[in-house]
Amino acid sequence: MAAPTDKPPGKPAPLEPPSANEAGQLAPDDRGNMTWQWANDEVLQADDTAGAILRLRALVDPSLGIIEDDPPNALKSNPKGLKVGYNPYDSGTLGKTERKKKKDLHELSKWIETKRKVDDKPEPTDE
Repeated sequence: MAAPTDKPPGKPAPLEPPSANEAGQLAPDDRGNMTWQWANDEVLQADDTAGAILRLRALVDPSLGIIEDDPPNALKSNPKGLKVGYNPYDSGTLGKTERKKKKDLHELSKWIETKRKVDDKPEPTDE
């Protein structure tokens, strides 16, 4: 048999109120969701500019910093993508094939026409 405990089963342990130097603490609301419960400080809970500034300062951690990452549009080259297949996690750029220079069809038709004329001409006979 289990030993009896001070708290009923299924209910979280009551949280102790925040100390004087703390701005608040995490606490469950009436639905059981965890929310931030501000300390009972009139200036901190005020709806004016001073209260908003104090709440923002309480939430900001001075030890945090911003780290610059690679630019989001940095595409890597993936030459194996054309042979292996498409992988969305390692897609990168598949590599562009060089386009062949377009043929001038007008020049081609002129060449074909002159070739036909040459082929149709009877060859001179040496007599």
